[in-house]
Amino acid sequence: MRAVVVDSPGGPEVLTVRDVPVPRAQPGQVLVRVHAFGLNRSELHFRRGQASFGSYPRIPGIEAAGVVQDAPGGELAPGTQVVTLMGGMGRTIDGGYAQYVLVPAAQVIPFTSDLPWDVLGAIPEMLQTAYGTLAVGVRPTAGQSLLVRGGTSSIGLTLAVLGKMQGLTVLSTTRSPARTALLDSVGVDHVLIDDGTIAPAVREPYPDGVDGAVELVGVNVMRDTLRAVRSGGTVCFTGMLSDQWTIPQFYPMDWLPNGVRLTAYSGEAADLPAPVLQDFLDAVADGRARVPVGKVYTLDEITQAHTDMEAGTTGGKGVVVL
Repeated sequence: MRAVVVDSPGGPEVLTVRDVPVPRAQPGQVLVRVHAFGLNRSELHFRRGQASFGSYPRIPGIEAAGVVQDAPGGELAPGTQVVTLMGGMGRTIDGGYAQYVLVPAAQVIPFTSDLPWDVLGAIPEMLQTAYGTLAVGVRPTAGQSLLVRGGTSSIGLTLAVLGKMQGLTVLSTTRSPARTALLDSVGVDHVLIDDGTIAPAVREPYPDGVDGAVELVGVNVMRDTLRAVRSGGTVCFTGMLSDQWTIPQFYPMDWLPNGVRLTAYSGEAADLPAPVLQDFLDAVADGRARVPVGKVYTLDEITQAHTDMEAGTTGGKGVVVL
């Protein structure tokens, strides 16, 4: 099979496409024929050697969408549409940047859909993260307000889509006024231009602060995000687009406004229930939800795909279709 292999950390040029053996499934494993996979910043961190775990050489990729090729344990019939994500994919086991991926059966989620593979490939990790951030991290209720810091990222765009589906008023940030239309396209109610300080602008329409917020940029702006939320509200730390994820000399009394709660979210395949995936796919098919696909690439364009992701020019979720 053709696969992307990283032999050692480095820039986009270390992503090499080569022929490798197709893995063989054992009972309890599922071999998935990959039709598409999404691109994620955690793969960029692994490629650079910034990941907290993992080994080389490795086929990267924390997610994939395709069909079951083989499941010796009988968990799923060949031809079943599935997605798979996390569980050490692309770090401790070979991941989705390949024509086939072998994973434990427990981290495979079946679905049925006629959506094109570029759309399906964009969804697994993006939906799992956005859904879990809301359901576990922020826990908003219909009618409340939600601030998304880092709104033009793929997760940020998906949070806006899910937030509107849940009856929330969504405020999203972008550093570029040119991306206002992108946020408008997914139903954002208030677009905020982020110059590093947004709390005063948030408190213009919401003097007491918003009900909840999702931090996708990093700890370099999180202190300001905390100050945009009302007492009793919640900020969920989910992403670090700035690549800043630790706080030197953290002093809680100084960082945390009175009554504002700070939590975090990271999930696995088990945190994306099959009914949630299926309901979202059906909503996309019916036009009730939108998948923010930015650019679509071939496997041979993986170096360019990572270059675009690193530069932040994808304009949504980057997807590779095989």
